[in-house]
Amino acid sequence: MRITVIGTGYLGAVHAAGMAAFGHDVLGVDVDAAKIERLAHGVAPFYEPGFPDLLRENLDAGRLRFSTSLEEAAAFGDVHFICVGTPQKPGSTSADMKFVDAVIEGMAPHLLRPCLIVGKSTVPVGTAARLTEMVARLSPAGEQAQVAWNPEFLREGFAVNDTLHPDRLVVGVASADAEATLRQVYATILEEGTPYVATDVATAELVKVSANAFLATKISFINAISEVCEAVGADIVPLATALGHDARIGNRFLAPGVGFGGGCLPKDIRAFLARAEELGIDEALGFLRNVDAINVNRRHSAVNLARGMLGGSLKDKRIAILGAAFKPNSDDIRDSPALSVANALQSQGAQVRVHDPEAIENARAAHPLLNYTSEVHKAFEGAQLAVHLTEWQEYRDLDPLHLATLVTTPHILDARNALDIDHWRAAGWTVRAMGRPAR
Repeated sequence: MRITVIGTGYLGAVHAAGMAAFGHDVLGVDVDAAKIERLAHGVAPFYEPGFPDLLRENLDAGRLRFSTSLEEAAAFGDVHFICVGTPQKPGSTSADMKFVDAVIEGMAPHLLRPCLIVGKSTVPVGTAARLTEMVARLSPAGEQAQVAWNPEFLREGFAVNDTLHPDRLVVGVASADAEATLRQVYATILEEGTPYVATDVATAELVKVSANAFLATKISFINAISEVCEAVGADIVPLATALGHDARIGNRFLAPGVGFGGGCLPKDIRAFLARAEELGIDEALGFLRNVDAINVNRRHSAVNLARGMLGGSLKDKRIAILGAAFKPNSDDIRDSPALSVANALQSQGAQVRVHDPEAIENARAAHPLLNYTSEVHKAFEGAQLAVHLTEWQEYRDLDPLHLATLVTTPHILDARNALDIDHWRAAGWTVRAMGRPAR
């Protein structure tokens, strides 16, 4: 099939390459000409394991190309995937729909024949119905240009596998023809026996944001219990393990620490609550305010623990920050807990030095006043405290015996509960971890 993918960020670029890998002819489109130029030359504009190979393979095969023209996209595609961002609106908790709307406004006047527009972006429920009216009004194809919704469930760091081998496929459609088209698009995935759910568009719109709200709630729950553990001297790690053995609960997303960040969970739960308020049912989702508040508070708790480890004052204290990305295997720094903590420590007088295996350049562009190093051992030199904030495998593999010779005082705060703290303590380090007793 001839497929266009509008928006070539983390979601769109990987989706475009994945569709090409399934044998479709794909045109990726973005307003960022520099990004399109890089993609067209096989250069990934972001860090995502496995993506560069997938990109180059499909460029070389002639199944994938890129453009900045929505008019070209309209002429080329039978199926148009919308993969642009829906960030938090400035001055509001609502989702900013200007990028989605711009796609429809720019492409619909050029839709001259039947086609299917498929939203993948996370949007407020009711968006598909609104876009359907826009398309019918603006497009020469009228109602023959249909709108469907196909939420994405990609995890940054695992996006290639999640695209090629998803754990489920959800499609929201308004006609049998639209569903038949999406079955053809995803024939390779469906042949693998991937769980498939077809529903109306409003339900499909709700699936992704409901999943993110649940995951955020689970993370904030274990972090709330972590606060209780800190107050009474209990240990959150074996407690979480014990909870995870309950099949009704499960152990995924029960990792206590400094909380979640990124471009999805924080803004999605806020937008979900904002949409509920618009619908007059905000009491139903009122608990998400607490989920958000608990998450934000974990960053403050990490700063307070760091201050306590340094004798009650951060002024002129040298601190090594391990991590800048919001999660490992990504260079995404959006709403990163690591950078939030680093900035808070520096604002209170500390001298921080930030390391991350992949996210340094993005962090430097967004937070130029922080100090950075591309060598993890440089971050430790002369430090009075190290704070572990992004759970990269590189940090788990560090040699605490060697690092102890570089620092002024061997103190480390594991804000992700990912290090072998007994190993570090055996090497002479004073270790604190969030939700775990001091020993």
